[in-house]
Amino acid sequence: MPVLRLTRPVAAAAFALLTAAALAGCSMGGGGGGGSSAALHPGLSARMDQPGASLDRARALSIVNAYRATNGIAPLTPDTGLDGTARALANQYAQTGTPPKTPQGLRVMKLSAGYATFAETFSGWRNNPADAAGLTSAGGKAGVAMAFNPASSYGVYWVSVVGD
Repeated sequence: MPVLRLTRPVAAAAFALLTAAALAGCSMGGGGGGGSSAALHPGLSARMDQPGASLDRARALSIVNAYRATNGIAPLTPDTGLDGTARALANQYAQTGTPPKTPQGLRVMKLSAGYATFAETFSGWRNNPADAAGLTSAGGKAGVAMAFNPASSYGVYWVSVVGD
């Protein structure tokens, strides 16, 4: 039986189409009780724009790693220390409304504000050339966090950091 081999551009296009379909299904709603798409894990489509919301960091990093894989780049390992750094930066961002500067020793920091779900945030990063380059940058471990401040301009603030 022949084996199907995909070139990197074809694999990247296939991933982009599958992700777009999953995100489209998520954003279409389902009428009624805010159902989520079966194609997208609830941890990625859970709304963070409410008190007590909790980000599924493992799922968030898994979508970043899937994107990295389509580009032939090794996955990032979750790191609790970098999660703490991302959390502190997200809280600072949510309280001040001012984007924080990248702390010394980090390779990359990605920021976003206003998106209610990680799926929306990731889509924004992936579709911006500078942010997409950051998602595929060198590094071995990562942290991701969000902070919610209902009294702020954007409500939800996202930070992803990559280190060695």
